[in-house]
Amino acid sequence: MADKPAKESKSGRLLDIRNLRIEATVYPPGEAPRNVTLVDDVSLTLERGKVLGLIGESGAGKSTIGLSSMGYGRGGVRITGGEVILNGRDILKGGRSGIRKIRGREVCYVAQSAAAAFNPAHQLMDQVVEAALLHGTARRAEAEKRAVTLFRKLGLPDPDNIGRRYPHQVSGGQLQRVMTAMALCSEPDLIVFDEPTTALDVTTQIDVLAAIRDAIRDTGVAALYITHDLAVVAQVADEIMVLRHGKLVEWGGTRQIIKEPRQQYTNALVSVHEIEHQEKKPTDHPFLSVKNVTASYGNGQVKVLKNVSVDIHPGQTLAVVGESGSGKSTLARAITGLLPPMEGSITFGGKELSNALSGRSKEDLRQLQMVYQMADVAMNPRQPVATIIGRPLEFYFGMRGKERDRRVAELLDKIEMGKGFADRYPAELSGGQKQRVCIARALAARPKLIICDEVTSALDPLVANGILKLLLGLQAEEDVAYLFITHDLATVKSIADSIAVMYRGEIVRYGPKSEVLAPPFDPYTDLLLSSVPEMEIGWLDKAIASRRMESAGN
Repeated sequence: MADKPAKESKSGRLLDIRNLRIEATVYPPGEAPRNVTLVDDVSLTLERGKVLGLIGESGAGKSTIGLSSMGYGRGGVRITGGEVILNGRDILKGGRSGIRKIRGREVCYVAQSAAAAFNPAHQLMDQVVEAALLHGTARRAEAEKRAVTLFRKLGLPDPDNIGRRYPHQVSGGQLQRVMTAMALCSEPDLIVFDEPTTALDVTTQIDVLAAIRDAIRDTGVAALYITHDLAVVAQVADEIMVLRHGKLVEWGGTRQIIKEPRQQYTNALVSVHEIEHQEKKPTDHPFLSVKNVTASYGNGQVKVLKNVSVDIHPGQTLAVVGESGSGKSTLARAITGLLPPMEGSITFGGKELSNALSGRSKEDLRQLQMVYQMADVAMNPRQPVATIIGRPLEFYFGMRGKERDRRVAELLDKIEMGKGFADRYPAELSGGQKQRVCIARALAARPKLIICDEVTSALDPLVANGILKLLLGLQAEEDVAYLFITHDLATVKSIADSIAVMYRGEIVRYGPKSEVLAPPFDPYTDLLLSSVPEMEIGWLDKAIASRRMESAGN
């Protein structure tokens, strides 16, 4: 078996990035291509066995820097300056064959979406041991034994046999841990974790976060941990680097960054406060009522929603919370007609809606709009903002020409962007700006209800806070109601008037926010509330210890 390059020692510098500059070429439709700078003269060092957190808003350059440590740039991205020194040599000078030798061997990558990163046609074990076999760091039997040890260390169920399953046969949180095992199996020196818990609900996130932290500590691997969530990175990182617009803002020890930030932007990130939202009392008559809805996928054998009933009142917000697979998004699909319920009814504005989308009128469609989690895939990249927002104006109201343009400008003002953005394309917008455009598109239809499906989960705290304030302001102006689907309890506290807690397709707690968030709690709601990360060093240890005490008590 081939050996890795000799190391100085188990301690000492592993990664040294010097004056890194990364550029990309963008091709706006109808315009000449132009170069943009994604990372501007960034330097960092990482010691063996240490964790460096990279934080910042969407577009800050976090993932781009992380991928550069593997000598990789996404399509159209070029490393145009600087050095990336791993284990004492500049990997950018090793050519493609040299870089291929280190990927999966000296440096591994854990992606945000494990579901998209695994091959659905192969068993988990085959994929976990692939890099070790490819690089000759272990024979099959040894690699599988190592994988089972990692499965056990990462808290996966049935570690001796889970490798025989296919990706679709495990949960999202379990698949994220399997991906961490895959990265560790070839015994690399460095792992790049790219938002590994962002898409997970809080109860799953705490388990995955603890598993990742313990695996890093037990194996002595170094890590770059990329996230926009300071409360999360504070639990795993030794140092934190704050980035914005591709430049270094601040770099220091985790305690210093959290407790004594030196730069204004870092202080703003650390000091994001919950929005004070006064709970509104429900009106006498809800305008949307979901009554005893049961729904399933496929042949109806497995019920995803079970006898669910909720009401939404004019100008108010119902937050639907719960872990992944609890039925939150399925409820939204049933309300919008994308998944016809097997049983139950949905009444909107005093009229019972057709269960199927095809049976709903144009007016039904207009009054009920949706804003999706991933703004990137919810917009046509080849259309400018004016066309994206203007489409509902044409479809529902027949607006054309100057009338349409005037209304587009009004909507851009409402979302605090202005008409100067009308001619821009999605690729020219930040993550928060893209989400604002999606909100404007929904508002263009003048709906009575907007379903917001995890609209802030992929945004950094500052941008997410801005989006929530925008939604509340628009609600006051337009008297629009929201069905807000989220797994973020801090968001729920900021925006909700009433709350429905879902677990395994059922409503386990429901009512006004002041009642749902007041003790005594049912066991699941208590678990949800205690799993919300706090920006406090050592919080994860306290949360795990509390869980163990509760389990012992039961």
